[in-house]
Amino acid sequence: MSSETQKILQFFKRWVISTLAVLVAVKVVNGIHFRDPGLLAPVLTALLLGILNAFLRPILVVFALPLLILTLGLFMFVINALMLSFVSWLMQPYFSVDTFRAAFLGALVISLISGALNLLTGNANARITIQRGAPPRKPGSDGNGPVIDV
Repeated sequence: MSSETQKILQFFKRWVISTLAVLVAVKVVNGIHFRDPGLLAPVLTALLLGILNAFLRPILVVFALPLLILTLGLFMFVINALMLSFVSWLMQPYFSVDTFRAAFLGALVISLISGALNLLTGNANARITIQRGAPPRKPGSDGNGPVIDV
């Protein structure tokens, strides 16, 4: 398979995962609603959320960098909630988020579900490895140097 085809398939896989995460958030969180019972509104909502996360979110992260550092990254949840609220404003007749609390919880659910599904499908950038035993030592070292295990 060519690299272009792989990129297109990976895009569609992420889009489907985002759509499923948005559907779960609508079912779980009170205050997030779709007006249209069909599948078009969730698909468009996930697409718009992905586009805004790709272009607008990095700008917000740069402006909020002092708050992100001060809160040790927890302010990212607020940025995600703002992004979900903005998508709600743009998709007003079809998708609505009633309160900021609903947006915050919805963004949290979407992040958790999409992260878990990306990890399960192998679509994530992170890998988890589990090692038992002591970390390997470099040849010739006495083992008394500083050690940082994460």
